[in-house]
Amino acid sequence: MSDLAPAPSLRRWSERDFQVELNATPAQLLDLQSFHVLLGEWGQRMNLVGPSAMADFWLRHAYDSAQLLHVEQSALRWADVGAGAGFPGVVLAILLKGRAGGHIDLIESMEKRARFLAHVVETLALPARIHHARAEAISSPPGLQIVTARACAPLSRLFGYTAHFFRAGAAGLFLKGGGVQAELTEARLKWAFEAELLPSLSDSTGQIVRVKRLRPGG
Repeated sequence: MSDLAPAPSLRRWSERDFQVELNATPAQLLDLQSFHVLLGEWGQRMNLVGPSAMADFWLRHAYDSAQLLHVEQSALRWADVGAGAGFPGVVLAILLKGRAGGHIDLIESMEKRARFLAHVVETLALPARIHHARAEAISSPPGLQIVTARACAPLSRLFGYTAHFFRAGAAGLFLKGGGVQAELTEARLKWAFEAELLPSLSDSTGQIVRVKRLRPGG
């Protein structure tokens, strides 16, 4: 993956923009295009995503998700909590495909979304496993390095869902918006942790929160 730069905020991206910025392979682009099509087909029937997600797929969703692999370039074992319509988890699975040892666990408690994710994973032969369950109800996947989430819950609750992953040795990488400082302040009332804020490359108002050494205690 090339050194990434902040995306232009006023221009809608095409797949060509994505390819140039990430040096994506033809196989990765083909899988992302197929994912985009599946998202549109299932989204209409199951209300998975709104029209804006389809219209701004390459920047606000594909690139937003892909930037996590730039932050943790050596990480091979991931878990996406509240995987929903597949952001960031399916995008990460597509980019991990073909990397020796690359794998992601997609955790989704809503049945219709879990069915969609299972269909995508099977159709695209992705290195991923679906868990139709709440994150706190499953054991930490073997060798997990990074747990991630986007638009899942405020950090105070998200930490409750994922604390056992941290105890098993994982770190956290969470996509957040402009209110992240308030979320961190609230989370510190119940949790002790180390946090680093990184600017989002897809959204000038967004942040990536890298969390380590999470444990109970204010």
